[in-house]
Amino acid sequence: MSLNLEQYVSEFSAQNINGENLLQLDGSKLKALGMTSSQDRAIIKRKLKEMKASLEKARKAQEKMEKQREKLRKKEQEQLQRRSKKTDKCSSDATEGTNEQ
Repeated sequence: MSLNLEQYVSEFSAQNINGENLLQLDGSKLKALGMTSSQDRAIIKRKLKEMKASLEKARKAQEKMEKQREKLRKKEQEQLQRRSKKTDKCSSDATEGTNEQ
């Protein structure tokens, strides 16, 4: 409707075309849905291309964030392990010092 193609809403609804299905449509499928105007199909295909690019960009950004979180988690884990080793060493040294006395 935002593309001024309201005349196709009823057919898209009747065919249960939702956002996910919409992204899978190509020119021939649009034509089969009753979109006979090549200009209208071109508008939809251009918008679908934009939407796919936007989705891909968002997916890549999400992956980047997940990688950054994983990297930070690993760094924190390594720091905890280093602290644990230092604590173990200090307590071991303290035990040895007590045993020597």
